[in-house]
Amino acid sequence: MKAVVSKLHCSSMEEVMVVRRRPHVVNGGGFVVTDCKEKIVFKIDGCGVLGTKGELVLRDGDGIDLLLIHKKGGMVQALSIHNKWRGYSYDYKGSPKPVFTLKDPKHSCFSITGSIRISVQPGNCYFDVKGYFPDRDCSIIDSTGNVIAQVKEWIGSRDIYKVVIKANVDKAFVFGVIAVLDYIYGESTSC
Repeated sequence: MKAVVSKLHCSSMEEVMVVRRRPHVVNGGGFVVTDCKEKIVFKIDGCGVLGTKGELVLRDGDGIDLLLIHKKGGMVQALSIHNKWRGYSYDYKGSPKPVFTLKDPKHSCFSITGSIRISVQPGNCYFDVKGYFPDRDCSIIDSTGNVIAQVKEWIGSRDIYKVVIKANVDKAFVFGVIAVLDYIYGESTSC
């Protein structure tokens, strides 16, 4: 798989990452991602920290912004049957560049399908989310049908879960998608 955010966040072997939700009351929500050595790899902040509804930031373990993700708004969005989220990384000048668009069906009687699709810019590459995120039982699948990442329940806790990421997959992209899923389902990154 070609890196979406950066090849710096790809690993040559499968990895299991642990996600810990931060409480809204203490840290404004969001979550922290650690590797098998309990080193912080990513931090995700939502509107509890940022103060802006529909906006998320994914940072590396050192606090450097990797992705800015925001929910598209406006009249056209209001009339659409999907909610659109756009993820932007930063180029070498520090300017945002679009890297993905995630479409999720709005919860209404007009919604025909419950699938979530992610389109990657540039190109015709896409991914689908299968399963149900709140149950910690979902997968991100590429356009050829291969599972690139799986969210799995951590026995005994709603605030901790694991994500299994296949080799050569961009972890920053995967956790950008998971941050949006977290927000969509009203979890730690939402207001």
